[in-house]
Amino acid sequence: MQPTISIPSDWDYPRFIFGQRTQQGIVIGLEYKPAGTQLAHEYGNSWRYTVLPDKHSDEVRHYSDDQLQTLSVAEIQAQLQAEIDEHQQQIKALQQQLAVIGGSNDG
Repeated sequence: MQPTISIPSDWDYPRFIFGQRTQQGIVIGLEYKPAGTQLAHEYGNSWRYTVLPDKHSDEVRHYSDDQLQTLSVAEIQAQLQAEIDEHQQQIKALQQQLAVIGGSNDG
C-alpha cells in the first residue's frame, strides 16, 4: 500500500507536489495557510512551498503558488539526463578504485 496524504475537503489542492522540479528548484515541503488564521490574513489563503534550489546546499527558499514556475518536459529531461551522467561518472570512478585494490570490475 502506498502512503498517502489526506487534504481536508475545504482546502484547495496544492498546485505542486513533493519532489516536483520547478524553475526555482525541487519542492521538498508544503505548508497550507487556512482561511481564518493570522497567516492567511497576512499572506493569503494558499499553499506555501519549501524549495531546495541546489541539492548540494542546505539553503531552502519559500514560495507561494503564483511564484513557482513549472518546467517544460524538455527542461525536466535535460535535468534528469544531467543527473544520470553525474551518477555514471561516479560509478566509473568507483569501479576504477575497486580495480586498483584488486576487486572485480564487472558491471
